[in-house]
Amino acid sequence: MKFLVLSDIHGNVANIDALDGEFSSCDAVIFGGDFAAFGKSETGKPVLEKLLEKHGTIFSVIGNCDEPSFLDEIESADISVERTLAFHEGLAFAGAGGGTRFSGDTPNERDEEDILSDFSLVDSSAESCADENGKWNSLVLVMHNPPKDTDCDMIPGGIHVGSALLRSFIEKYEPVLVVTGHIHESAGISRVGSSTVVNPGSLAEGKYAVVELDNAGGTWSVKSAELKSL
Repeated sequence: MKFLVLSDIHGNVANIDALDGEFSSCDAVIFGGDFAAFGKSETGKPVLEKLLEKHGTIFSVIGNCDEPSFLDEIESADISVERTLAFHEGLAFAGAGGGTRFSGDTPNERDEEDILSDFSLVDSSAESCADENGKWNSLVLVMHNPPKDTDCDMIPGGIHVGSALLRSFIEKYEPVLVVTGHIHESAGISRVGSSTVVNPGSLAEGKYAVVELDNAGGTWSVKSAELKSL
């Protein structure tokens, strides 16, 4: 399966239109949150509407710049994987929205424990869905806030600002793919154990990614992952 991986659109509808070729060639879209521009929550709805025009299969969470109530909008559009599990073509998608508390200047800043609680259904379903070692190879996690100590959570000065709790969660279940965002300057592809972690960068800045997953013999793997730009 081929995925167009986006995050941090921040109201930039024009850059969505610039990806028509990518939308048409992908099987599904994964969006890591931040529909709205900083301090302009009203810019989130046009982004949502444009994404819905572009593709019929989208898996999404909201970001720290989105109002918490915007979760109702993506749930109504049937694209939310936040606080739930969505099964599609042999894969299970689960999501966690918002960012960890930092400046207090954005509307959806949360405690690490609160963000992690969005994955409670993963915990409760693991007995039936994970393997005998507790690993869940068919799982795709979508989290706006990145896990700690990867190429996807670094700000200038080499400081890692991701979540240690989210990293531990990835290490526990070893999902095939983790999509994140939030840290614009840290677009990257990294590994946590056997899991591939992708921060596509901010589409508002023209950055995105394409990831292809393959299922050979019942085992999912990342066939390719590429960071791209407009």
